[in-house]
Order: sequence, then structure tokens, then C-alpha cells
Amino acid sequence: MSPALVISRREIRTYFNSPVAYIVVTVFMILTGYLFFTQLFVEKQADLRGFFGIMPLLFMFLAPAITMRLLADEKALGTLELLITMPVRDWEVVVGKFLAALAMLCTALGLTLVFAITVRSLGPLDRGPAIGGYIGLVLMGGAYLAIGVMASSFTRNSIVSFIVAFAISFSLYLIGKVTQFVPQSLQGLTSFLSIDSHFENVSRGVIDSRDVVYYLSVIGVCLLTATLSLESRKWR
Repeated sequence: MSPALVISRREIRTYFNSPVAYIVVTVFMILTGYLFFTQLFVEKQADLRGFFGIMPLLFMFLAPAITMRLLADEKALGTLELLITMPVRDWEVVVGKFLAALAMLCTALGLTLVFAITVRSLGPLDRGPAIGGYIGLVLMGGAYLAIGVMASSFTRNSIVSFIVAFAISFSLYLIGKVTQFVPQSLQGLTSFLSIDSHFENVSRGVIDSRDVVYYLSVIGVCLLTATLSLESRKWR
């Protein structure tokens, strides 16, 4: 088995052997459930648009909460050096940690399928946007998680990791909201950098390769940066 998968399995066991995972998922479900059903009954529309609309904001808190301790705690406890002495490369450590976080995120998303079932019981569910929305959530969630892994590689303090990951994620979210206020020559760039605008396209059921490439690029760049951050300890 690949060392990255071994690390991923170990990290997944760590998640579910501690109360942190259950607390994070429970709080996430309570918040999403409250916001979803409140919007559902207020607007009296049986669809998932309200649910997908709030997810970019909630992911800014969920992803850092999942990733904040992945590398920061390893550094603080001194176990990272022990891990690196094993026959495993730095990038395998980073990818393994990322895959574990992604599995955790997908578990939380799997629980939200109850909202789709609820909408389906109340009226016809438009499958195209629903499927596209969930694909978009996995892609966007992966990007948020990669940012969190990168932030966790920068520090030994998990709280600092959370704050840095949130700040970067919020900046990428906010940049799409101020596009109309920047010079026209820069609007194309700000629109492309916005993590939210790409999700809006996918959540409508339109899977555009540009949106997929954007999220995969964010994931790749962040995981590469995290790997370089780990490797930098060898140069000191």
C-alpha cells in the first residue's frame, strides 16, 4: 500500500478515535440544518439552492477545523520528525493528510444528503443542479482543505493554523464579492480568483472544465507549498 494511503488511514482513525471529529460534524450539521430548513420554510421552495448558497461560507469554518492540527500538532509534539524518519517522502505525508481530511469532509457531506431526500419528498428534485452542486462541493471543499493543510504546515500552533486558513479562504471568497468595484481591467482576474464564483457555475449543473481546473490548481499549488514548507526544515 502507498505510504500516503497508510498515513491517510492512520489519520482517519485518529479523527474518529477523538471527540473532535464528532463535535465538528455535529456542529456543522446543526448549522446547515438550521439554515437550510429556515430558508426552506421561509421561501417555501423545495430546492437545494439555499443549501448550496450557504456552503461556501460554512466551509470556511469547517475546513480549517478539520485541517488545523494535521501538521501543526505533529510539529508541536515532535512526531513529525519521527514520521519523516520512516521510508516516506514529504509529499506523501502531505497527500496522506489531505486525503484523510477529504474523507472527513465527504463524510460530513454524505450526512447532508438528508436535505436532498427532504426536498425530494416535498416536490420534484432537479437532479442536474443537485448532482452538480455536490460535485462542486467536493471540489470546493478540497480547495479549502488544501489551503488548511498548507496553513497547518506553516506553524506549530493549531489555532494559528485555523486563523491563517480562514483568512486565506475568506480572502478568496471576498474577492468575488468586490469584483464590480475594481477597475474593469482587473475584473476578469478577480472573477477567476474567486472561489465562490466557480462554485456558482457548477452548482447550476454546468460542469465547466475551467472551474474544475481552477479547483485542482488551488489544491495542487497549496499541497506543493505545504510540501516545500516541510522540506524547508532540511535547509535550516
